[in-house]
Amino acid sequence: MNQCQQPAKGNAAEQRPVYRPAVDILDTPNEMFVFADVPGVDETHLDITLDKNVLTIRGTVEPATFEAHKPLQNEYGVGDFERTFTLSDDVSREGIEASVKDGVLQLKLPKTAKSARQKIHVVAR
Repeated sequence: MNQCQQPAKGNAAEQRPVYRPAVDILDTPNEMFVFADVPGVDETHLDITLDKNVLTIRGTVEPATFEAHKPLQNEYGVGDFERTFTLSDDVSREGIEASVKDGVLQLKLPKTAKSARQKIHVVAR
């Protein structure tokens, strides 16, 4: 479940809730994967930055418009998404990939060669 944070800074008309998206993190020998739930966000409304060791995911959602209709009840809270992670030196800063499909962001974080798990061959002496 997404947790709501404080509204984004700005004037009162621009303030919207900011949700902390739920994530799954998977580890493989050569890379890590981060899957984040960002419903309503497409690739044009995602901003992913890496500054020093801090990876920040931001997504904005365009609110629905009702031209000829008057909403009687609104239970779906429209807001933006933001989540930050501190990366270790085991994650390579080169080759990070991001994709989004059906409201799920996938980040592929390659590991550095020194941190990648490797099999050590044992020989008889």
